[in-house]
Amino acid sequence: MSESFRDKLKPVILSGKEVLPIVEGGKGIGATNGQSAGAFAAAGAVGTVSGVNADSHDEQGNLIPYIYHGKTRRERHEELVEFGIRGAVEQLHQAYDISGGKGRIHMNVLWEMGGAERILQGVLERTKGVVHGITCGAGMPYRLSEIAAQYNIYYHPIVSSMRAFRALWKRAYGNYRDLLGSVVYEDPWLAGGHNGLSNGEDPNKPQDPYPRVAELRKFMNEVGLHDTPIIMAGGAWHLSEWEHWLDNPEIGPIAFQFGTRPLLTKESPIPDRWKAKLREIKKGDVFLNRFSPTGFYSSAVNNAFIKELRERNERQVPFSMEAEGYMTEPFAFGPRGRPHYMTPDDKERADSWIDLGYTEALKTPDNTMIFVSKERADEIIKDQVDCMGCLSHCRFSNWKDHDDYTTGKKADPRSFCIQKTLQDIVHGADVNHELMFSGHNAYKFGQDPFYENGYVPTVGELVERIRDGQ
Repeated sequence: MSESFRDKLKPVILSGKEVLPIVEGGKGIGATNGQSAGAFAAAGAVGTVSGVNADSHDEQGNLIPYIYHGKTRRERHEELVEFGIRGAVEQLHQAYDISGGKGRIHMNVLWEMGGAERILQGVLERTKGVVHGITCGAGMPYRLSEIAAQYNIYYHPIVSSMRAFRALWKRAYGNYRDLLGSVVYEDPWLAGGHNGLSNGEDPNKPQDPYPRVAELRKFMNEVGLHDTPIIMAGGAWHLSEWEHWLDNPEIGPIAFQFGTRPLLTKESPIPDRWKAKLREIKKGDVFLNRFSPTGFYSSAVNNAFIKELRERNERQVPFSMEAEGYMTEPFAFGPRGRPHYMTPDDKERADSWIDLGYTEALKTPDNTMIFVSKERADEIIKDQVDCMGCLSHCRFSNWKDHDDYTTGKKADPRSFCIQKTLQDIVHGADVNHELMFSGHNAYKFGQDPFYENGYVPTVGELVERIRDGQ
């Protein structure tokens, strides 16, 4: 079967070169780097360096940790931008050297990360001829095409619907059609990390990607993008399951992005304990949630970290500053014990949580209180104070990376510092107590015979396996 399947899996033109229709998912914060991306490119595919807080090293090869010395958020944000540029430049040059001139090298940028445009431009200034394309999602990156044109580089927007791409095309991308390298359709129900579910889509009712991608292709054809590939991202494991997408005029030129499978390779930079955990994931263990400080849905392993966030949100009651309606029971809040008012039932619940050790009440922007332990409250407040502005808008800390540098809302203790936990997990922390992003197909590591007896393939071996349909 493998040879006939390989015949059907035709190469595509991506970022100006014919390559295998296999793309490494970009992810973020060190989960893809120069080593992994270079290996994908060397195999004739597309490697993707994460441009989100990439690692950098000193002259002796020692990791430079993301430690901030600025006293204010704005000062720490400037340090973050410099860290990000330096790390991405280093990783892209490494990927280019490893590739040996084969395949393509892309950089993945999250549009909603803090300082995204500045980091992107700073990196491109120092990597001319090294990076061939930019993939970008997590928001609506209208200016992506304009920035790409400044550096004569291909751009690959990530969308989750035809409507999103149509809006981008009409507002901006139609002026830069020649550099549109592909459109990445990311399944908002199956992809790992942040997901592009709209308000009108039910997170509990996944939709078949085929009609959604066919709808995207139909619009692309209407505006003359017949030959521009679509990259299917989210849910790809065995390409034999996608055979009906190949040579299909409703789909057109197609490539497939793999985000989860490359994590379990020898070149993958994630720690061994993370790789080991991937083998233990069961079907249903990946949890689509809305705890992220970005406000987006995201898919993560349902571990102790997610469990604590869920329980934190469940220990929540509304309050009023004055006694009104059913809110008649006073609750002493803060060091001065100022009375806030709850319903009798909610006051009873709050008292029960306090009896269990969740003694600290923290206000949310929605006129509710959550109840946490003293240790957890101290951690939440410290993380909010230590904010370094890693997002363009952060609901956890109320940071905004422009204008007056605040969202104008109260900091939300129901969320968490995303940079802190992702830096920790990628550099060796306990995977059960950190945010562990994953695609929903990660349970297949434990079922796929390719990974039996603890086998960890090289990227080259994985690419060959994918080409065989498996």
